Amino acid sequence: MALYSESVGALIEKFSSLPGVGRKSAQRVAFHLLSLSDEEVRSFAETMIRAKETLCYCKVCQNMSDKEICDICSDPNRDRSVICVVEDPRDVISIERSMEFRGRYHVLHGVISPSKGIKPDDLKLRELVSRIDGDIKEVIVATNLTVEGETTAMYIAKLLRPLGVEVTRIAHGLPVGGDIIYADEITLAKALAGRTRIG
Repeated sequence: MALYSESVGALIEKFSSLPGVGRKSAQRVAFHLLSLSDEEVRSFAETMIRAKETLCYCKVCQNMSDKEICDICSDPNRDRSVICVVEDPRDVISIERSMEFRGRYHVLHGVISPSKGIKPDDLKLRELVSRIDGDIKEVIVATNLTVEGETTAMYIAKLLRPLGVEVTRIAHGLPVGGDIIYADEITLAKALAGRTRIG
């Protein structure tokens, strides 16, 4: 005997296929959605469809935007001489929340990963190279501290150095409030390598 009707089961399956959503969470979301009025469900669905239809990649930085050129790239107060390269649009949000970076971004939409069949040509690297002109002084590579992220960072450095731009890597180290005993070897090595003078 089936626990749910076919349509409810299909809805739960759809939600559980989303990243980070387990079966119980999918069930909770599905039943919440079914408890909404027809108008609320229609509005929810229309919002998803509108987002999917209107979002595009910014022509400058390749971040997701509902405009041809995103708000960050069109902001005259941003430092146009510095580009921070990230893997994913969500990384832009994380860095912006820190309120420490005032330059512009470039989103790769992935990292080099031979095991997954992702090659340099599959990333937005050509678009990055086309942005390097006399105004760009520094490219900060902010890919994740993974084998793929490090490989991508090295590839970008090799690609851009002949163009006369300084390529730097964000420091990786211990999180604020973190205990050394819980840090892995790679994190500790990066923390030591990225040390700065006190006073």
